[in-house]
Amino acid sequence: MTSGPARPVAFAGRVDGMTDTLLHQPTTATGPRRTGGVAHLLRHLGEMLLAMIAGMLLLDPVWSLVADPPGLTAALDRPDVAALVMATNMTIGMTVWMRHRRHSVAACAEMAAAMYVPFLVLLAPYWAGLLGGDAMLLGGHLLMLPAMVLVALRHRHHRPASAPRRARLVATLVRRWPTALALLMTIDLWVSPAVPGPWTLLVLPAGYLIIGGYRRRLRGPGVLARQVAGLAVWSALALLAAVAGGRSAAWLVALGWLGHAVWDVVHHRRHEVVPRGYAEWCGVLDTVVGVTIILALLTA
Repeated sequence: MTSGPARPVAFAGRVDGMTDTLLHQPTTATGPRRTGGVAHLLRHLGEMLLAMIAGMLLLDPVWSLVADPPGLTAALDRPDVAALVMATNMTIGMTVWMRHRRHSVAACAEMAAAMYVPFLVLLAPYWAGLLGGDAMLLGGHLLMLPAMVLVALRHRHHRPASAPRRARLVATLVRRWPTALALLMTIDLWVSPAVPGPWTLLVLPAGYLIIGGYRRRLRGPGVLARQVAGLAVWSALALLAAVAGGRSAAWLVALGWLGHAVWDVVHHRRHEVVPRGYAEWCGVLDTVVGVTIILALLTA
């Protein structure tokens, strides 16, 4: 007689447990939710295209720098060499970004194959004289696009539940990407130093005013006054350099670029007016430009 009431209680407990499980189970009317819809696919392909373009623009000067001392610059103009160099630049840019987005090594390798295989397929008819250089380059790019789409479709549902740890090199590049970008943009200045015109100094403070105004970061106490004062100082320096001319102008321009690098460091540490990434990029770029101007003056 004492065991009778226990059965309804136990049954009710099982019902409550099943109800709790069903309520917390991630289900939809169409079944389990899958990642990798059309919007995600298009965004992924767009990111890949931008990363490939960035790789071509940033790494092309590196090839010229490496090929110039041994006299191999002319070889870079050959269509077959240019195709492989272009595929390498695109692959590096694309791989860095994909690893930053935590895609798997297999997905990166397959996307790299999508960069190389179209050109490798067309190199044989090009070497046999059946295909011109321009047609080979154009055909490689046209075949590359569907190859990229196929790889993206294959891996569109392979986003890991727990993101793997980034490689140390990729993590460093991601953390210091403004510095890397500035160094890549100015790598040719170490080989062929140039002296910018005096009026280029006006771009330096103007950038802070434009960006600060857009971000609405000029409203703090004395912020706008300091930026206007900086514009006045660099404007006066540019005017003085334009009037002086010759080597004196070049020294004044170098002083202006190096002085703005200090300006960038102060704003980077204070996280004021501009994003810290911009201040870091601008500081490295200003330093390289100023130093290479001095090197050009000392070696002239």
